[in-house]
Amino acid sequence: MDIPGTKTTGDCGEELAAVFLRKRDMEIVETNYRFGHGEIDIIARDGDVLVFCEVKTRKSDLFGPPEYAITLRKQAQVRKIAEAYLYERGISDQICRFDVVAIRMKGGKADLRYYKNAF
Repeated sequence: MDIPGTKTTGDCGEELAAVFLRKRDMEIVETNYRFGHGEIDIIARDGDVLVFCEVKTRKSDLFGPPEYAITLRKQAQVRKIAEAYLYERGISDQICRFDVVAIRMKGGKADLRYYKNAF
């Protein structure tokens, strides 16, 4: 994928991830949902499933691949924020899953890896 213009690395990655998910016939419900000190990057609908998607973008592998940043602690935080989202919206009896989009940006291109039902 080509990398968009002048956005920050994280914003650019989230934009690329949203395009990627839409191409897979997923409907983007909300982006950058904040609760407390945390955020869920993308909330989407994949048929009957509500998807909470974490996007990690890196310009280098200095600290490892982007998906390595999704630690057990980060997973717990995303789950907690997802529970808050469901509560605030009055959503119950909803099948949910947690996906990850990991993006490495290099030389004007983005290498994107998608992990469906990642945790």
